Amino acid sequence: MKLTIVGCSGSYPGPDSPASCYLLEADHVDETGASRTWRVLLDLGSGALGALHRYVDPLSVDAVLLSHLHADHCLDLAGFYVMRKYHPSGPQPRIPVWGPVGTADRMARAYDLALDPGMTNEFDFRTWEGPVEIGPFTVRPVPVEHPVPAFGLRVSADGVSLAYSGDTGPCSGLDDVAEGVDLLLAEASFRSGDPNPVGLHLTGNDCGDVARRRGVKRLMLTHIPPWYDPQVALREARAQYAGPVELAVAGAVTEI
Repeated sequence: MKLTIVGCSGSYPGPDSPASCYLLEADHVDETGASRTWRVLLDLGSGALGALHRYVDPLSVDAVLLSHLHADHCLDLAGFYVMRKYHPSGPQPRIPVWGPVGTADRMARAYDLALDPGMTNEFDFRTWEGPVEIGPFTVRPVPVEHPVPAFGLRVSADGVSLAYSGDTGPCSGLDDVAEGVDLLLAEASFRSGDPNPVGLHLTGNDCGDVARRRGVKRLMLTHIPPWYDPQVALREARAQYAGPVELAVAGAVTEI
């Protein structure tokens, strides 16, 4: 399974990166014996669609998996709607978009569309209710703690696993999604010692703590807002976790 960091800036696009968007790719042989590369996006936040063109044709994406409905995680789905509806080669086939309850209506309002049909001719909106399979990927959504309905996503393919925290405070759901994964992609929006609101985001310290306690093999910190120095989050995580820790960087590609 290959991970490409399309966007990793926290809360809004920064000078070096769009907001949250992560491309996962894996090969799959179907029942006819045909093989191809499947592609899914974890979130499609502000500014990410343009950057996605650098790595793959966006029309080759098989599904979009939304952790929650804040703009920095979902809003470029509006641009993707335009691309799929008005592309010069003609309207594109519907692809599934998984997300919390109300995703279809949220995206219709984002583009000032009538709720019916909204974007439902372009996207097959589905609600997170349990594990789903998309080609080689098995995705298990786990509710996490955030001011809006939000999910951590555990993705498995090719015998390996990735846990994506989405946005969350420390919680049992985060522990669950991170258990024993090969890579934990965890947001580190806050700094330890600041008067941080409860139940909103993680610090680097929190990320290192969950990685240590849940037996994570590798930790990658993401979603650090442009107003903070990412090295602070990195130092905090390394103080808690002895395994490999790195910072997500837009454009970075890693095999899991």
